[in-house]
Amino acid sequence: MAYVVTEACIKCKYTDCVDVCPVSCFYEGENTLAINPDECIDCCACESECPVTAIFADHDCPDDMKWYLEFNAVVTGAKDPGAADTTGWPEHVVAAITGPGFAKWPNIAEKKSPMDSAEEASKEKGKAKDLSVKPADR
Repeated sequence: MAYVVTEACIKCKYTDCVDVCPVSCFYEGENTLAINPDECIDCCACESECPVTAIFADHDCPDDMKWYLEFNAVVTGAKDPGAADTTGWPEHVVAAITGPGFAKWPNIAEKKSPMDSAEEASKEKGKAKDLSVKPADR
């Protein structure tokens, strides 16, 4: 079992979850976070810290968000993009991870300020269309 970051994190990137993670299994993309399922120790500390309810245990992940399990694995380097089941993924995300220039996201181990758009974006639904596969700028 592992935890997974889903759609609610997109354009928010609250990092309260990162601050409580004892194993630093979070990775940072341009506009969201992801959890490496091979590094997650299932302590559940992150789930309750997320102010937008973006984190779920893999077995509790809503059906329409299950594709994020594979997505988190790919962007954190736990799974090769070519081996991922991309069923249900937005087309722009599939194109980005299978195209040239895809790069694994960097690890994030310290809390940062949320994105400027976080408060407004936290109320949005259907944010998968805005998901960026680019790694965070360092």
